[in-house]
Amino acid sequence: MNLNHKTFGQGEPLVILHGLFGMLDNWQTMAKRFAEKYTVILVDQRNHGRSPHLSEHNYELLANDLKEFLEENWIYEANILGHSMGGKTAMQFAMDFPDMVEKLVVVDMGVKEYPPGHHEIFEALFSLDVSKLESRSAAQEHLVSKINDLGVVQFLMKNLSRKKEGGFQWKMNLQALHDNYEKILSPIEGTTYDDEVLFVRGGASHYVKDEDWGAIQQLFPNSKLVTIDGAGHWVHAVAPDALYMEVMGFLEE
Repeated sequence: MNLNHKTFGQGEPLVILHGLFGMLDNWQTMAKRFAEKYTVILVDQRNHGRSPHLSEHNYELLANDLKEFLEENWIYEANILGHSMGGKTAMQFAMDFPDMVEKLVVVDMGVKEYPPGHHEIFEALFSLDVSKLESRSAAQEHLVSKINDLGVVQFLMKNLSRKKEGGFQWKMNLQALHDNYEKILSPIEGTTYDDEVLFVRGGASHYVKDEDWGAIQQLFPNSKLVTIDGAGHWVHAVAPDALYMEVMGFLEE
């Protein structure tokens, strides 16, 4: 799998996996900080960013994509950090290929099946005819009229790229993500992963609730949970210093 990626720094490898509708650039600021001690590899997962667009999208495939990518780059053991959808990819990867994981960090994601929560976003994105767009400002204006959250709109706008021949296109494979949305929401299943895992949740996020912790520990018995007060789902954007300290403390133990 020829996944698009960027590499920073030197040292033991640390692979970072973004969430749904995201891309590797979302984690670039954090990556440069981790790169003071690690070789940080930011990856665009399939159907995101500049990585291949394919019709199928599920966690078994995403985990296999990562395995192939690491082996192609002569990496046979790495620290893995995943956020949101990337967190589930990281968990599936650890279960399927435990010998390839040094330490595992999961940011604001549990193991459960999640209820649908992105229909407004999908409807807004599909309602925007990017082939007829004349400017980025027009796109943002349209999305703001459909999604009542400027931060979410600005996050989604990072997916909009200008074509060389003129006009715009989505970097993500919007149709494939919509077609496979139920699989993106699906739970993580498999045998237990017994090595160390750090789960970090945002105190203001609803993604990892207190009642979710039992199911997480059944699959990841050697795990610990840290809550970053005041942070929402995008912990790395809202509380980068606190997240950095927690992750570095765990990796350096």
